[in-house]
Amino acid sequence: MSTGTYSPRPGAAPVGRMIAAQAALETRMLLRNGEQLLLTVVIPSLLLVLFSTVDVVDTGAEKAVDFLAPGVLALAVMSTAFTGQAIATGFERRYGVLKRLGASPLPRWALMTAKTLSVLVTEVLQIALLTVIAFALGWSPEGGPLPVALLLILGTAAFSGLGLLMAGTLRAEATLAAANLVFLLLLVGGGVIVPLEKFPDAARAVLELLPISALSGGLRDVLRGGAGMPWGDALILAVWAVLGLGAAARFFRWE
Repeated sequence: MSTGTYSPRPGAAPVGRMIAAQAALETRMLLRNGEQLLLTVVIPSLLLVLFSTVDVVDTGAEKAVDFLAPGVLALAVMSTAFTGQAIATGFERRYGVLKRLGASPLPRWALMTAKTLSVLVTEVLQIALLTVIAFALGWSPEGGPLPVALLLILGTAAFSGLGLLMAGTLRAEATLAAANLVFLLLLVGGGVIVPLEKFPDAARAVLELLPISALSGGLRDVLRGGAGMPWGDALILAVWAVLGLGAAARFFRWE
């Protein structure tokens, strides 16, 4: 056996491999967190079943599930990309986890990329589960998959940027309170459960500009009405994504 056959090869792994490993770790940590799992999986599923089977919200002559399913899909994206990510990242920042990871061979931009990939993996699982539940409740979706996928990606980018901005600028306890408060407010006023037509015209004009309203409304236009790409809603989400991610990159504090 020649000398040096098993000699170490010091140095960082390729960036792609580091991102994949960190994304897998982030996903495992997210799925093992009972509180976040409740927020991201259980609550949307319960809302879909409850409001689809109990006549609480007036959705007109159509089946309740046809109105609710697109909104709950949007809620699932918000709960993972915004609320869950903001809370988890805020406490990682408080405990010094981000500071230590920022000093590792993993570049900071790669760490944020890994977190985003973890969010996307979780969303795929959420959407698959909610779709199965909706079909069991009699959901009859229309429209093509490409507009839906684009809206979900834009929505993820928008909510992810806002969640990282909150986690990187507020204290962890403030992030916990603010993220949950925003979640509840947008659940009520974002067209997820209650149609925006129920609000006064002045309030509705403002609510329609929110990312959750654009995502739920766009998904509803495609999946309920069979429309093509709702470019107005996509533009709103793109603007929120640019503003949120840009602000997060500018103001995020690692310590």
